[in-house]
Amino acid sequence: MRVKTKKDRRHRVQFRIRKRVTGTAERPRLVVFRSAQHIYAQAVDDTSGRTIVAASSVEPTVKAGFGKDTGGGNVVGAKAVGKIVAERLLASGVNQVVFDRGGFLYHGRVKAMAEAAREAGLRF
Repeated sequence: MRVKTKKDRRHRVQFRIRKRVTGTAERPRLVVFRSAQHIYAQAVDDTSGRTIVAASSVEPTVKAGFGKDTGGGNVVGAKAVGKIVAERLLASGVNQVVFDRGGFLYHGRVKAMAEAAREAGLRF
């Protein structure tokens, strides 16, 4: 696969990560996707192929907690989504995950979401 665009590069990195990182029921894979305006996170059990919990900046319950300068396209919004996904995982009985950055650099919104999830009590 030849790299022509940024999207192609991200997909190559994503495939490389997915070769090594798999989620189980006890330790699901926490997947992150970010677009220009929003950020999405979901915990996936790869053995059964199902999503355990999910959170995003698009959900009305998450948007209600945002302030004036907060949204899915900035670090503050990513922290809010990370905290919510961690709370939902802890409520479902999962306290350890494997982090899948989805081909994105561990920087900015992706890093903020991961650190907020750790602060909320999730271990990875």
